[in-house]
Amino acid sequence: MSSSAVSIGLQVIAGLGLLNVWLVRPKSATAFRGGSAQSLREEFVTYGLPEWCFYAVGGAKIVSAVLLIIGIWVPQVVVPAALVVAALMIGALAMHAKVKDPLTKSVPALLMLALVVGIVLLR
Repeated sequence: MSSSAVSIGLQVIAGLGLLNVWLVRPKSATAFRGGSAQSLREEFVTYGLPEWCFYAVGGAKIVSAVLLIIGIWVPQVVVPAALVVAALMIGALAMHAKVKDPLTKSVPALLMLALVVGIVLLR
């Protein structure tokens, strides 16, 4: 399998994963929410972030997810989108550390970071 095909597979997984979290399941409780938050919005409150941050991060993740998928046909957008996601995942890891979450709550952010680093390295 070529590195391009692997990258495309990772792009689809990362893009759909982000869209799932932000568009399909933002109000769903999961074992990975920060602190005792039951939704994405509550997570941002738990982290002590202002409301505008919820919208900025959400918008950046949704746009980046769409760009990762569009990148199948427009490869020039892949690396910038992946780098945005990488920065946001590093921020997510910092927020989990800030509220002293157990490492298990950081697993999705770590996996997403690994996915997008893989995408960048394969490009």
